[in-house]
Amino acid sequence: MSKTHRGKGVRGMQNKARGTCPVCKTTRIKLLYDRKLEDETTAKVCKRCSVKAAS
Repeated sequence: MSKTHRGKGVRGMQNKARGTCPVCKTTRIKLLYDRKLEDETTAKVCKRCSVKAAS
């Protein structure tokens, strides 16, 4: 069976949650994960950068 609701939560976000990651500067990537930056602000980062912060 097909997955009819896959990605439904992302479709409503601005630019479908895509942009430039503030950590690794990769463009046109999904920014879905919250991460506290060095200046104590929280920003959305890509999946690769969120994993680096956890390890």
